[in-house]
Amino acid sequence: MKHTKILTGVAFALSLVASAASAQDMAFFRIGTGGTAGTYYPIGGLLANAISNPPGSRPCDKGGSCGVPGLIASALSANGSVANINAIAGGSLESGFSQSDVATWAYSGTGIWEGKPAVDKLRAIANLYPESIHLVVSADSGINSVADLKGKRVSMDEPGSGTLVDAKIILNGYGLTEADISPEYLKPDQAADRMRDGAMDAFFFVGGYPAGAISELASQHSVKMIPITCEEAPKICEDFKFFGPDTIPGGTYDGNADDVKTLSVGAQWVTSADQPEELIYNITKALWNANTRKLLDAGHAKGKMITADTALNGVGIPLHPGAEKFYKEAGLLK
Repeated sequence: MKHTKILTGVAFALSLVASAASAQDMAFFRIGTGGTAGTYYPIGGLLANAISNPPGSRPCDKGGSCGVPGLIASALSANGSVANINAIAGGSLESGFSQSDVATWAYSGTGIWEGKPAVDKLRAIANLYPESIHLVVSADSGINSVADLKGKRVSMDEPGSGTLVDAKIILNGYGLTEADISPEYLKPDQAADRMRDGAMDAFFFVGGYPAGAISELASQHSVKMIPITCEEAPKICEDFKFFGPDTIPGGTYDGNADDVKTLSVGAQWVTSADQPEELIYNITKALWNANTRKLLDAGHAKGKMITADTALNGVGIPLHPGAEKFYKEAGLLK
């Protein structure tokens, strides 16, 4: 037993020496995501695995990792777009996910960043997938259009949220303001509870479908999804370029068998201009290699929507120079 302990100790010491040597080539890269029950967190985990390639890993061409040599990436649960951007600005995160509109406001010091210092070092790595704007109404509310919200009880989401600002833009696009409705400022699950109890006519939500709070509500209460389009309200898309057309497929929510046209904002991967150009170049290259494609397709429903062809859609902030270099080499950017 004593000899076994000695041998184990020697092996451990040798592993420490090897680890110390490898550590010289190691780098750590954090990705701020969202709550563990949302979409950001599992997507962050997939991307962290895709871009990681710790020292000692098998080479990509021999069935090993196809990530950045020496990089160890991790996805961290966080409070979402605003929290991630603040953490990037403060240096406590290397990167994170954000709605495209929130990233644009942060960079320009407008929207929900009005009156706060602009995050002028914020840079984009890639647009990932669309986050759909949901307008959920009780089926017996008599609401068939955004314009019908006048005089109704409508939850706009919490103060400081991206959804709240988007909801205001949409109301304005249809000729309404908050003064025209009876506004409340609740999280989607709280708004859904109120609607189930008959105390709420409608609520806005921005996020990937299917959204858990809406799915649960639709299974217990008759609801309708209301269309939001640039054809009906062209000023929205003229003034706010980060919006794009989207469709919530029929059958996504109980009682809604038909496709519903809406708008979306991109879920984007952002970082700081302070991150090294070569590092972000290699991360972007790893993001779009064939091995990552397999991980995304198999790993999450939204993973299939993350494509190189849409990597630059709706990006309203500058690309990081490393990402820009990759997209130019790949012929995706002139």
